[in-house]
Amino acid sequence: MDEVLEKIKEIISEPINKLDLVVDSIEYVKNGKYNFLNIVLDRINGIDLDTIVEATNIINPIIDEYDLINEEYILDISSKERG
Repeated sequence: MDEVLEKIKEIISEPINKLDLVVDSIEYVKNGKYNFLNIVLDRINGIDLDTIVEATNIINPIIDEYDLINEEYILDISSKERG
């Protein structure tokens, strides 16, 4: 799975860099009966909700196109917590 996560990071990094965002971390976790692909983004001065939505609209079709994960999962994109 680590290779898949690295590939995801590789394919989404350039498009989201155009929003001045970077991929902080990516993990694939099972929680109960659900699988989650968690992508944490970061940017200097933080990220607002509108930017998370914009990034999701960029990332989701890219991940769907490459179809690297065979199982069903929930895509969860968030910003790195500051504090």
